[in-house]
Amino acid sequence: MKKLFFAGLLTLLLMPVLAMAQHPFDGTWKADMSTLTKPNVYVLQKGMFECKTCTPPVNIKADGTDQKVTGYSDRDTTSAKAIDDHNVEITDKKDGRVVGTTKFSVSSDGDTLTVNWTYSGNPSGGTQTGSSTAKRVAKGPADANLITGSWRDTSPAIRTWTFKVNGDELTMTTPTGQSYTAKLDGTDAPYKGAPGVTSVSVKMRGKDTLEEIDKRDGKVTEIDQMTVSADGKTMKWVSENKLQKHTIKFDAQKQ
Repeated sequence: MKKLFFAGLLTLLLMPVLAMAQHPFDGTWKADMSTLTKPNVYVLQKGMFECKTCTPPVNIKADGTDQKVTGYSDRDTTSAKAIDDHNVEITDKKDGRVVGTTKFSVSSDGDTLTVNWTYSGNPSGGTQTGSSTAKRVAKGPADANLITGSWRDTSPAIRTWTFKVNGDELTMTTPTGQSYTAKLDGTDAPYKGAPGVTSVSVKMRGKDTLEEIDKRDGKVTEIDQMTVSADGKTMKWVSENKLQKHTIKFDAQKQ
């Protein structure tokens, strides 16, 4: 009887400690953009706009007219227009309806790029808006629009997110309005505020690796594998875009 009593007492004493044990993915994470394989590369020169790092790449006339683009599920035309040497506007359409607008603005010194965007291409969820900034990595030719060159994102908000595991559920939130709460058994759940994504599923692959599958209207668009280091401070992220057939890798640090 004494053994049972002390065993029960020990269990009760340990319960608060166990309850406070943090899941390795819990916390706020910030991506180290310097670990990304490539910066974004844009060219606007001689009446043509090109996004070399878009997947698939975009290469269209920069005259403000709708140009056909292929390989995208949420758009079929894109237009590009140079307002002046520092400002460029991009408009995406699907079946003649505007689904997204992007304005690129280059600072007076030519070293900072500000991107303001709106997106309404999801079947539900309304219109999302956002902005980001980037620093110039490489310049373009002297006769090109100032948007021309290589740019690396520097926006804290766009590269920060928070994970919270509660029982068998994972909640993800970002400062820019993206969020989901999904069961850790791979069941689909709504993905809110993410351009091009309507649902998500998550599942643990071992104690330190999380798999996230993003979908649009039931079709897989991206598979992410996130692995937390043994000390719990670093996350290695491998993102495989299933539509455009490319992979991005980067590190993130727990804040």
